[in-house]
Amino acid sequence: MARFPGTGEIGGDADALLARLGIPADRLKGARAAVTPLTGETIARITEMDAPAVQDAIGRAHAAFLQWRMVPAPRRGELVRLFGEELRAAKSDLAALVTLEAGKITSEGLGEVQEMIDICDFATGLSRQLHGLTIATERPDHRMMETWHPMGVVGVISAFNFPVAVWAWNAALALVCGNSVVWKPSEKTPLTALAVDAIFTRAAARFGGVPEGLSTLVLGGRAAGEALVDDARVPVVSATGSTAMGRHVGPRVAQRFGRSILELGGNNAAIVCPSADLDLTLRAVAFAAMGTAGQRCTTLRRLMVHESIYDALLPRLKSAYASVSVGDPRAEGTLVGPLIDAGAFEAMQVALEAARAAGGIVTGGERLGAEFALDAYYVRPALVEMPAQTDSVAAETFAPILYVLRYSDLADAIRLNNEVPQGLASAIFTTDLREAERFLSAAGSDCGIANVNIGPSGAEIGGAFGGEKETGGGREAGSDSWKAYMRRATNTINYGSSLPLAQGVTFDVG
Repeated sequence: MARFPGTGEIGGDADALLARLGIPADRLKGARAAVTPLTGETIARITEMDAPAVQDAIGRAHAAFLQWRMVPAPRRGELVRLFGEELRAAKSDLAALVTLEAGKITSEGLGEVQEMIDICDFATGLSRQLHGLTIATERPDHRMMETWHPMGVVGVISAFNFPVAVWAWNAALALVCGNSVVWKPSEKTPLTALAVDAIFTRAAARFGGVPEGLSTLVLGGRAAGEALVDDARVPVVSATGSTAMGRHVGPRVAQRFGRSILELGGNNAAIVCPSADLDLTLRAVAFAAMGTAGQRCTTLRRLMVHESIYDALLPRLKSAYASVSVGDPRAEGTLVGPLIDAGAFEAMQVALEAARAAGGIVTGGERLGAEFALDAYYVRPALVEMPAQTDSVAAETFAPILYVLRYSDLADAIRLNNEVPQGLASAIFTTDLREAERFLSAAGSDCGIANVNIGPSGAEIGGAFGGEKETGGGREAGSDSWKAYMRRATNTINYGSSLPLAQGVTFDVG
């Protein structure tokens, strides 16, 4: 069992980190408390922005866009490359701040910053590959082609569970495409956003000539987010969070004919087939379901196990759940840190009670370490054996709960995978090629990510991430995601001396 931090021991670490990361002192003065989930104590205070201040920030970003769009794309890529260098230099400190503010274990904090570095590398190369097609035309002595142009201000709304990587996925692509960026981070993780803003400022100083407002940070709650969503000067809004948030953001952006990129809830499932390698499956399932205290959009939340191996796998899963190390995420050997706050703990308990009422058998789920820090919420991950996929199973709870169901036919398991409204990630564990290919086919998983013999959690730069089926969603991070941050124009060039007209039509041109 990992140790639990005591109230009062975090403050000095936070002050030193904020200083090393270069956050200006005047940005750490205000009424809004920044709280660490490790102990529940306040580690800094920040000033939030109201709607008029957000609108002013958007105005500066729009002015910056008008200049930045004229900078050649490979040159724009150089700024992103320099930002990647600054991230490398600050990696350990920024990762430590992610741990303090979001509660991630050390390796996951480091991994999140590495994703930022990776997307900078990807986007730097992309800056020389914003290709358009040459299109066959029916007209003689003409050429037709497509060109891609930046959209304008890109608004980014990020969630607490990936406090820095999600912004980087969007910002790196948006910047090389010629856009400016306004970032509204979660009100639960303002310090990591301030640190990233300071790191970007250092990269911009090295680059030279970056227009003021190219990357703008707005701190605030719902009002700040709504001001960003409703402003017609923000043609693209990329929002990451709950499906409830997406239902609020999507229609408001659409009402003004803006473009949304929505990466929302997952409620991700995995199917364990009779031929599965159970040792591999056990490790993958345990990490995917319990990592980040179940607070990933890609967390494994539903597990469909074939009836022939159910009784072999379940006891091993229970043993893993009982023995996993829960506690201070900075301590070596810890896999499960704290929930983000009391609200997350309460939602978890409500979901477990609903599961019990529906006939579920719950193992785990209890609070741990309350005697060390009354305002921190550490829990034993919960394993819940369910008789069927009930409404409570189909509703995603952002906590370490894994619902386990039996199945007898692969078609039924795929149906269970698909019949929830969320559709981010999925997985199948099998050594049968036919089962794997069926799962990946058009008749298989309907999720944006479908894996074989690897859990649903995590994503790699280069493959587009997202695909929320409930909302129509969007895709971030890789593949051809850059097109979401640009507009396409079709150009026709007449290099001949005549103009094709309808048969029999003539003009007297003198």
